[in-house]
Amino acid sequence: MNSISLNQITENVKNLPTLPGIVMELLNEIDNDDLDTHRLTQKVSNDLALTATTLRYANSAYYSTMIKVTTIQQAISLMGLSNVKKIITMAALVGCFPENNCRGFNHKDFWRHSNAVAIAAKLIAKRLNFNCDIAFTAGLLHDLGSLVLVTQFPQQYAIAIDYKNAHHVSQLEAERNVLGIDHAVVGAALAAEWNFSDVMKNAIAGHHEPEKPGLGFLATIIHMADGIAHVLGVTSTPDSQPVEVTALSWSSLHLDQASMDQLLEDTAEELEKLSHDDL
Repeated sequence: MNSISLNQITENVKNLPTLPGIVMELLNEIDNDDLDTHRLTQKVSNDLALTATTLRYANSAYYSTMIKVTTIQQAISLMGLSNVKKIITMAALVGCFPENNCRGFNHKDFWRHSNAVAIAAKLIAKRLNFNCDIAFTAGLLHDLGSLVLVTQFPQQYAIAIDYKNAHHVSQLEAERNVLGIDHAVVGAALAAEWNFSDVMKNAIAGHHEPEKPGLGFLATIIHMADGIAHVLGVTSTPDSQPVEVTALSWSSLHLDQASMDQLLEDTAEELEKLSHDDL
């Protein structure tokens, strides 16, 4: 049997390493621009692995400046608090979910897709006067459930990947058919365990089905951003069945074809700055 129960998921997410305390603070106060940057710098600097990964991303092509960034304080000064918060969050997530040997799962593709969704979500949010930092972070976090499944149930997840490829269905459908659960449900369980805000938890839980009552507007933004990332085909493995954007999402976001074309162009332009070595 390859099925995985929600009870198993709940127990297993308790065994995952938690995000550093400072990252949890950033996630819970993501719209707070008055953070004590000295305290932020001190707390991040005390975590050598987090500091190293943060500085590597800060010096990547996407965030590059004319000066090589060597400290967290320098990163904030050169790139601004908003960008550094995003980089720290990304660095912490990578540290919590190191690459493993789940057959058929490409970690580099995963993070490239997550970054594409984050960028698209930020651009959509900007058009709608929604908080761009919240949208970007939700885009980055939206598929965390996949990492839980890959990390905790690699053999079963490999079978789900095989099923997707053999039957030309979406990964969501493959997960439901093979595992009896999907990454959105698993992501919501992790978000609850890590005490994410309800807004963030609902966006993760509902990014495939944002029309479900009570999920909130952010789930719709991430759903649309996910569709944009799939249309752009940002991963090395093409989709066997691209994500379809619901008609309700189109209408609720008030996007016409011209707007969508511009979003696709702008997202692709930002992604061009991301080399394969940056992720």
